[in-house]
Amino acid sequence: RLRNVTLLVEQLQNDIRHMVLLFMPDLIDPIYSGQQLYSEAWRRYQVLKGETSLQAVNETKKVLEIIAILGGQWPHSSFMVPGGVVSVPTASDITHCRHILRNFRKWYEQRILGCKVEQFANINSWQDLQAWLVEMPTHHKSDLGFFIRYALDLGLEKLGRGHDTFLSYGGPQLPENTQVNGRSSNQLLSPSGFFSADGMTPLDPDLIAEDISSSFFRDDEPVRHPFNGRTIPDETDEMRRKYSWAKAPRYNGRPAETGPLADMLMAGSGLFLEQVKAHGANVLFRELARLIRPAVVLPAIDQWLDEMNVDDSPFFQGYSKLVTARGYGLVPAPRGALGHWVTIENSVIANYQVITPTAWNASPKDAGGVHGPWEEAIRGTQVKDPQQPIEVEQIVRSFDPCLVCTVHVIRKT
Repeated sequence: RLRNVTLLVEQLQNDIRHMVLLFMPDLIDPIYSGQQLYSEAWRRYQVLKGETSLQAVNETKKVLEIIAILGGQWPHSSFMVPGGVVSVPTASDITHCRHILRNFRKWYEQRILGCKVEQFANINSWQDLQAWLVEMPTHHKSDLGFFIRYALDLGLEKLGRGHDTFLSYGGPQLPENTQVNGRSSNQLLSPSGFFSADGMTPLDPDLIAEDISSSFFRDDEPVRHPFNGRTIPDETDEMRRKYSWAKAPRYNGRPAETGPLADMLMAGSGLFLEQVKAHGANVLFRELARLIRPAVVLPAIDQWLDEMNVDDSPFFQGYSKLVTARGYGLVPAPRGALGHWVTIENSVIANYQVITPTAWNASPKDAGGVHGPWEEAIRGTQVKDPQQPIEVEQIVRSFDPCLVCTVHVIRKT
C-alpha cells in the first residue's frame, strides 16, 4: 500500500505539472493571439504568473509531501528496498498524508475538474463529455472544460496521429484484502497489455526487444531482448543510417506508444476507446487522458491510506542473496511503461538494461524502416510557419518527453 500510494502521488504531480506548466504555455504563444480564447489562456497559464500556473505549483508541491513523509525525502527517495520498505509510518504520519491528499483532491475537483470525481466517473463517451461540458457553469469554466474548448478551437484533435499501437505495463499491484477494485483479472489496479486495431492482448514480456539499426550503438545482433541487451556507444556510422542515441524498443516487432492514453485504453475507458478506434490518437486525447487520470487514481490512493491504519502485515520480509538469477520489473511510471532487466552471475550484476517510457515514444526507425511513435505522429504535419513549427512542438510535448534518458552528444572534430 505504501509503495502504491507513493507511486501514484508521483503520477498525480507529474500529470498536473506537465499539463499546466509545460503543455499549456505552448498555447499562449503569440502565434495564437488572434484566437477568441487567447486572453483567457494567458490569464490562466502565463508562466509562473497565470492563475492556474501558480496554483498548480503550490498544490503539487504540497501533495509531494506525502512521498516525503512516507519515504523520507523527495526527489530520489530510497525507501523501497528488496523485501519491502524501510519503515512503518505512524498513525500521525498517515493522518497527515490523508489531510494533504484530501486538500489536493478538493483543489483538483474545484479548479481542474469542475465537479466531484465520482460524478466524472460516469462519463463513458465523447457525447457524455460534451453534455457534461454544458451541464454546469463550473464544468464549462474549469481547466478541463477550458482545455476542451480551446483545444477544439485550435484543432488539436487533428494533430499527431501515430501508429495507434499502445503499450501499458498496468498496475500498481493490488494488496491482499484491499477494498480497491481493479479493472483486470491479474490483480492490478489497471490492466497491462498491448492495444492495436486488432484489439487488446495480454502483456507478454518475452515479446519486448530493442533494435539499434538507427542508433549510435554497436552490436553483432541489431535486435535483442533486454535480458541479452548490450549498450556499447558507437558514434561512427559509415553508412550514415544512424541518427539517434535512443534505441528502438519494439513489442512483437511493432512500435508502441505509452503514457496516460495507453493506460486509459487498457483500463477500458469508453471515452478513449471510442475516439481512438474512430479517429486514432492525437494531441487532444493524449493531454485529455493526462488531465483526467488523477480522477481515476485519487479514490484508490485515499482508500489505501485508510487501510494502512489497520493493516498489520510486515513492512519487510527477509531475503537470501542470489548467486545466479534473472529478474525484471515493469512499472507504470508517470510517463508510461518503465522496465528494468537485471542478470546476476556469481552474486554480481552482469548485465542491466532499462527501457524508459521516452525510449518507447522517441524511438528511431527500426531495421524495417518503421518510425517510432512520435516520429510517425510528426510525419505529414502541416506547419504554418517553418521558422516557428509550434505544431511539431505540441505533438512531441503531448508525449511528455524526458530526453535526459537519451542525451545526444555533439563533439567538434
